[in-house]
Amino acid sequence: MSSPRTVQRLSRILSMLPWVIANQGATVDEVCNRFDYTRSELVKDLNLVFVCGLPGYGPGDLMTAYVDEDEVVVDTADYFAEPLRLTSAEALVLLAGGMALLSAGTGPPALAPAVAKLQRALLPDEGAIEVDIPSEPEMVGRLRDAAAGGEVVEIVHASVATGEETTRSIEPWAVFATLGNWYVSGRCRLAGAERVFRVDRVRSARTTGERFDPPAELPPAEVRYTPGVDDTRAVIRLTPAARWVAEYYPVEVLADGDDGLVVEFSAADPAVAARLLIRLGGAAVLEEGEDVRKARDRLRQRVLMRYGVTTRQMVIQAP
Repeated sequence: MSSPRTVQRLSRILSMLPWVIANQGATVDEVCNRFDYTRSELVKDLNLVFVCGLPGYGPGDLMTAYVDEDEVVVDTADYFAEPLRLTSAEALVLLAGGMALLSAGTGPPALAPAVAKLQRALLPDEGAIEVDIPSEPEMVGRLRDAAAGGEVVEIVHASVATGEETTRSIEPWAVFATLGNWYVSGRCRLAGAERVFRVDRVRSARTTGERFDPPAELPPAEVRYTPGVDDTRAVIRLTPAARWVAEYYPVEVLADGDDGLVVEFSAADPAVAARLLIRLGGAAVLEEGEDVRKARDRLRQRVLMRYGVTTRQMVIQAP
């Protein structure tokens, strides 16, 4: 699954390219102001675009994207200048996916007319495609009704990490499905902040009779990790080769330079960050986080013992 940061970056690139192509001679400041870039972010995205293109991937197939003095130059990318045309197979996949979202009740208001328009173009005979979605769990309907009515709900929730059950009052904002699971997002009064709960971890739910006013602008309904007050935090320095960590994990970027990133990694269990550090090897340096350091050392020792090597032997053999 792509992280929200990756999705947002791709969306901005796909919005920026047609505009720059249509506005030849656009300056760095114009592009940055229009698409909320910093200069370094824009340069990084242009460097990414520079290695994209059509199959063949030769010099004539790749796009040209760079900054020339103060001008943003994008060339050899005519296929971005106009909307792409879908093949019949692509359109059918898109139609089936849209119908599935509508059947599950999770699509935005604009989805229904879009699906209807696509259906008329592809399927003149009504009923040519039917999407059979299993009935949703009873808990989903209960939470969705509470969200629609602005009702506070008291839930008993079991933690995925520990199995510990807690009773919480939540103000449900949205109920949605992704990656085969149902989720409810909203304000958790116990945490005093936004939280996303997996519905199959909700043991019970009852409305309290209290009403709430949702935010004027709701955040996107998506699965994301919100650090808790008891979470273990670690500050990790990543080399350029490990930049992908910031795209894949929900980290906070503290510093971003040519020599890499410094990120803050939060998790309920220090072993999560410890496993990542072992995996990254020399591409990551733990700068802060004593609990994570201890967990990493224990994990490293277990790995070495499997191969009959001790930490002392590693130190002696090290150059």
